[in-house]
Amino acid sequence: MLGSWDVVQPLHGESGPADAVRLRISGKRISKLHPADIADIVEEPSARERSAIFAQLSDEVAAETLEELEPDDQRSVIENMDAERASEILEEMGPDEAADLLADLSEERARQLLELMETSDADDVRELLSFPEDTAGGLMTTEYVAVSVGLTAQECIEALRLLEPEAEHVYYVYVIDDDEHLIGVLSLRDLIVARPETPIAQFIRRNVFTVFLGANRDEVAAMMSKYNLMALPVVDEDSRLRGIITVDDALESVLPEGVKRRLPSSAR
Repeated sequence: MLGSWDVVQPLHGESGPADAVRLRISGKRISKLHPADIADIVEEPSARERSAIFAQLSDEVAAETLEELEPDDQRSVIENMDAERASEILEEMGPDEAADLLADLSEERARQLLELMETSDADDVRELLSFPEDTAGGLMTTEYVAVSVGLTAQECIEALRLLEPEAEHVYYVYVIDDDEHLIGVLSLRDLIVARPETPIAQFIRRNVFTVFLGANRDEVAAMMSKYNLMALPVVDEDSRLRGIITVDDALESVLPEGVKRRLPSSAR
């Protein structure tokens, strides 16, 4: 296991700030570590040393590492990072994770980073920031898989191939109409075994458990626990699908900060 001083060392006596650092190991080797291991390393060093480590990471690995850090450490990393690079890393994070991080920054810094982010990513984050953090709207993510109710089984499979969703976002496939009203939910098993020409409207489950945007975290946790749900869709008053709350985010919302980092990665 690498410790912080196995990775960085001060450059005392050389040109530049007294607390400047250089890496003892290659950035390529650091990037091969699991983000949780990198997070353990960057918890210990100073802000300058953290910057030296994050400078060696790709935006994707840096984003995954940030998501493993405690909120105070996340804030320190982003506050001491070039704004352009910080915005690029935020774009790689889930919108809910990025919103949580930005909510901990000063309004000026958060506004600066949002303005530098890609418009679509920034819009998703701004939407999440508009909800109180202890409500379903504040807990949800806008990353979910939804398909049109008018598709056949084969067309739905082809649509999923085009979307290339990440594994953690495919707990369920949600079915919506042209106005984004939630019609039902589709199991991947039913989709795979259905005949290609079968309309998905014939085998979707229409009795979907949902919560409204303003539901509190206790309501969310109780519903997910009672019905053993991996994800819970969040709808507005017109039954339009606005996001989903995954089981890991629901669990994190009711646990003390010190417990969260000790959770298995599948539950975070």
